[in-house]
Amino acid sequence: MAPSRSSASWLSSSLAVLAIICLSVPANALYFYMGEKQTKCFFEELPKDTLVVGHFKTEVANPQAGNTYSIDPNVKMLITVDETFDNDHRVVSKRDSHSGRFTFSAADPGQHKICLTPDGSHVSGGWLSGGASDAIRVTLDMAIGETSKIETEDKGKMQDIVQKVKDLNGRLHDIRREQVFQREREAEFRDQSEATNSRVVRWTIIQLVVLSAACAWQLSHLRSFFIKQKLT
Repeated sequence: MAPSRSSASWLSSSLAVLAIICLSVPANALYFYMGEKQTKCFFEELPKDTLVVGHFKTEVANPQAGNTYSIDPNVKMLITVDETFDNDHRVVSKRDSHSGRFTFSAADPGQHKICLTPDGSHVSGGWLSGGASDAIRVTLDMAIGETSKIETEDKGKMQDIVQKVKDLNGRLHDIRREQVFQREREAEFRDQSEATNSRVVRWTIIQLVVLSAACAWQLSHLRSFFIKQKLT
């Protein structure tokens, strides 16, 4: 029995929707094989202000274990991002460990070249000394224009930063209160010093007046005494 025209139309519509959903996924995960210090580049046409997040992981071939791949922490990875439309202007140059993450935002629209170069010169045992083209397996996962994933992963870090900022603001408020308290104490001490100085000046003037009066009385008394002595 042949399918009806409505069933065929529904099937084609479902396939179209499925294709659109698959094409709209911003993350691209893949793995490939490389040799030591070989460079693998990817070209992405990015609109302006597009955020790109890449996660990578390297595994090294171990001939002693039947050419299986395992993680070696001695492997390093060099990540570079160049703007091919601007004479290969480099916007990212990062040397990371055997696994990690890199992020950048497209400042201008155009084609960007993302390159990865593994360096296994520090690998113990010399596994990569032969320079085999499949000595390192690299797993790369790139999310283009996706911010929710970054926000979810960095939510804990952002909360820690927010808490640190709050602590710093609290310390600043404490310092300001301490400064206000010190200024109030300084003003109080200055008022007390000025009051003490004014009292000292007042008593000094009073003492001078008393001493002057006493000297004048003594001189008058001596004068009258000498006059009386001459008369007698």
